[in-house]
Amino acid sequence: MTAVLAHSHGAATGSPAERFTSKNPDDFPIPSTSQEDWRFTPLARIRPTFTPYESAGTVTVTVDAPAGVTHERVGRDHPLFGTVAEPADRVAALALAGVQQALLVEIPAEEQVGAPIVIDVQGAPGLNYGHVIVHAGRYSRATVVFQHTGSTTDAANVEFVVEDGAQLSVVTVQDWAPDAVHLSAHTAQVGRDARFQHASITLGGGVVRIVPTVRYAGPGGSAQLLGVSFAGDGQHFESRLFVDHSQPKCTSNVLYKNALLGDSARTVWIGDVRIRPSATGTDTYEMNRNLLLSDGARADSVPNLEIETGNIAGAGHASATGRFDDLQLFYLQSRGIPEQEARRLVVRGFFADVVERIGVPDLERQIMVAIETRLGFTPELENE
Repeated sequence: MTAVLAHSHGAATGSPAERFTSKNPDDFPIPSTSQEDWRFTPLARIRPTFTPYESAGTVTVTVDAPAGVTHERVGRDHPLFGTVAEPADRVAALALAGVQQALLVEIPAEEQVGAPIVIDVQGAPGLNYGHVIVHAGRYSRATVVFQHTGSTTDAANVEFVVEDGAQLSVVTVQDWAPDAVHLSAHTAQVGRDARFQHASITLGGGVVRIVPTVRYAGPGGSAQLLGVSFAGDGQHFESRLFVDHSQPKCTSNVLYKNALLGDSARTVWIGDVRIRPSATGTDTYEMNRNLLLSDGARADSVPNLEIETGNIAGAGHASATGRFDDLQLFYLQSRGIPEQEARRLVVRGFFADVVERIGVPDLERQIMVAIETRLGFTPELENE
C-alpha cells in the first residue's frame, strides 16, 4: 500500500506560474514520464492519442434540454469555438485541432432553468474527438449534467462561458466501460459576480484524465470544484486542476475525494492555484482526501499554491491519504453494527459531504448507490 504526498509554494518545477498553453499541437512534445504533466499517467495505455487521427464517429451525443434552452451543432467558424479553451497538453491541443464540429448549448440571458440539462455521451470502440460549448448568458441560472457510458477512446475539450452574474452548475459523470479511455480538458471563463460549480464523478473507465481549468473575466467571481472517484483494479483516474486568479475579490474552493479498492487501483490529483498580483482580495482553499481500501492501491496527491500578492483574504490547501479507519470500524461494530454494514457507513460518510453539494437529489442518490454497489452492496434507489 503506497501513498505519496507532495506540495509546493511556487518554486517547484511545474508550478502554476510555469503552465504553458498553446492551440498548436506541434508546440508540445510527445508525452513522456519525464514531463511534469504526464509523470503519473500510464502512457502506454493512451499512446494512440499522441498523434493526429480521423475521428471514427463512434460516439453518440444526445441532449435533453428543458424549454428555453437551445442546442445545435456548430462549425469551427462559430464565434464561441475555442474562445475559452487553452490547451495545456498535447492531447488537448490535438483534440482542439482535429475536431470539426462542436455541440453548442445556449442558456439565454436571465433564463432560470429549473430542470437539469442532460448531455448523454455514449461511446463505441474507435478513436474519437469531442467538443462541447456551454454558454450561460448574463444572470441566467442552470445545471448541466454530462453522462458518459460505453467503450471508446475519447479526447475532448469542453468550454464553459459563464457571463456576468450567471450561475452555472456542472456535473460530469464518467461511468465508462472498463476498457474505455477518456481524456478531457474542461475550461471555464467566469464573469463578473458569476458563480460556477464543477463536480467530476468518476466511477468507470480504464484510464480517465480530467483537466479542469478556471479563469476569471471580472471581479467578484466564484468557483467551486468538487470531485469523487472510486478506482478499482486496473483503473487509473487522474484529475489535474488549475485555478488562475487574475481578478480582484474572487473566490475558489476545491474538494476532491478518492477511494481505491484493488491492488492495481490508481488515482492522481494535482491541484494548482495561482494568485496573480492583480488578484487582490482573493479567497481560495483546496483539499484532497484519499481512502485506501486495499493493499497495493496508490494515490498521488500534489497541491500547488502560488501567491504573487500579499493583499488576499485567505489561501490554503490540505491533502491526506490513509487506510481504512479500523478504530472507527471497531466503534461501529461495538455498537452492534455488522462489519459489512459498518464498512458501508464509513465509506458513505467519507463521500457524503462532497456528493451532497452536487445539488441534484436524484443524481446524488444514484452516485451513492453506485459507490455502495462497488463495495458489494445492492441498495434499492427507493430506499435511499
